[in-house]
Amino acid sequence: MSKIRDSWGSKIGIIMAVAGSAIGLGNFLRFPAKVAANGGGAFIIPYLIALFLVGIPLMWVEWALGRFGGGFGHGTAPGIFHNIWQKNRFIRYFGVIGIFGPLVIFIYYTFIESWTLGYSAFALFGKLAGINDQTTMQNFLRGYQGIQNNEFFHGLGWAYLFFLITFSLNILVIYHGIKGGIEKLCRWAMPLFFLCALMLMIRVLTLGTPDPSKPDWNISNGFGFLWNPDFSALLSAKVWLEATGQIFFTLSVGIGVILTYASYLKKNDDVVLSGLSAASTNEFAEVILGGSIVIPAAFVFFGPIDTQAIARSGTFNLGFVTMPLVLNKLPWPEILAFAWFFLLFLAAITSSVSIAQPAIAFLEDEFDINRKKAVGIFAVTTFILCQPAIFFLKNGVVDELDFWGGTVFLVIFGLIEILLFAWVFGMNNAWDEIHKGANMRIPKIYKFIIKYITPGFLIFIIGMWLWQEWIGIIMMKTVADTDKPYILATRIGLIFLFITIAFLVKIAWQRKQQQGVAP
Repeated sequence: MSKIRDSWGSKIGIIMAVAGSAIGLGNFLRFPAKVAANGGGAFIIPYLIALFLVGIPLMWVEWALGRFGGGFGHGTAPGIFHNIWQKNRFIRYFGVIGIFGPLVIFIYYTFIESWTLGYSAFALFGKLAGINDQTTMQNFLRGYQGIQNNEFFHGLGWAYLFFLITFSLNILVIYHGIKGGIEKLCRWAMPLFFLCALMLMIRVLTLGTPDPSKPDWNISNGFGFLWNPDFSALLSAKVWLEATGQIFFTLSVGIGVILTYASYLKKNDDVVLSGLSAASTNEFAEVILGGSIVIPAAFVFFGPIDTQAIARSGTFNLGFVTMPLVLNKLPWPEILAFAWFFLLFLAAITSSVSIAQPAIAFLEDEFDINRKKAVGIFAVTTFILCQPAIFFLKNGVVDELDFWGGTVFLVIFGLIEILLFAWVFGMNNAWDEIHKGANMRIPKIYKFIIKYITPGFLIFIIGMWLWQEWIGIIMMKTVADTDKPYILATRIGLIFLFITIAFLVKIAWQRKQQQGVAP
């Protein structure tokens, strides 16, 4: 491992970077909506099963794989995969997904992240406080997104300004590396994030019964609405797929980010406790904090029927329409709304700066480019790639990017990792690698789970998706005719991006061979 890699981050900084990557908008928007729409408390059963059978095993595998690859100077999946299976000349191309996935997520996530910064400013200056109905708040959001002109906005002016600010902040943090940038950001951003979240959670817990004429619309029933189990939902394959997808999304497994950060660890650093520390921090943010704010608060003001519709209306409506309406019904709405959107911004920026690292590490490790130049290349490339997500949001481009980069390839990449580690590297070797320097032993049952249960679970999920949805998605059966050209163009762009990264992997490999350093 080079001196440059050694100097970039402390162990605690790497754990915080991984936790920051995992804690994001999904904890406060996606998770409560999924719970409320998929059986309430019953959803937690497949969620916990997926956590212990898929999420945690994959997390340990990625931490161990990353640390192993870092010992050979590789911080991204192509190089790490090749070191695991040197006899297979094509395996490094499967690792392209570990750069492609986070890059795709970054180019749409940054724009959505900028909404939270914009709304923080609007909340602080009272622009949201006078809006008291769903239609007007929805129009405010649609106008801000540039979907329609209205009394609030004419075009993407404000949205683009906040995007430029957000993008610049991301690049500034990334430029200063893990220790000087990402770790420093997480050290102040995450405590502030938890402070805002705890403040809002306490306020929600003390709501009581705001409308005495509707005594059933109280905070106790609000939590009951979210957590009371509908066990009939467990018979639906969709619920199990949703729960597993949420675990991938919330732990940031299957993306390639953990591989990169773990590559900066020393060979005897404890990946067992490091992984559990990052995962437990995320689960606290998601289940305890994320499950205690939006849906219970919506219930006491809108009741069970409207809250059910709200939960199914999508994460954007939940965070940017419903929640400010709820806060407008309370004292000091400007301060509370600012706390809400600012905590979302902090959660989002700690994620976005973290998911940028695999692409930058690839340029540094495989092309021997210094960080300044690597960040410059990354900034120019991603800025250009962000534009379709901004200007064609209404045509489904963001949803398409999220589906492939943030959903499908996560599961595929996770399956490749687990098969490579448990079956090619060998389960005994894998078990020894995970426990190097560990201060605790993983229960031996996980040896069986990692080798058989986790890959079987993922194969089942992929098989179910292929059986139920593949043809309809490829043929764009649910896409409006007016949007089909944009979706097709997005898919062509994604294919071109994947091929470009694969070509760069090939060039990097040839350079290493010429230099005589390829294994």
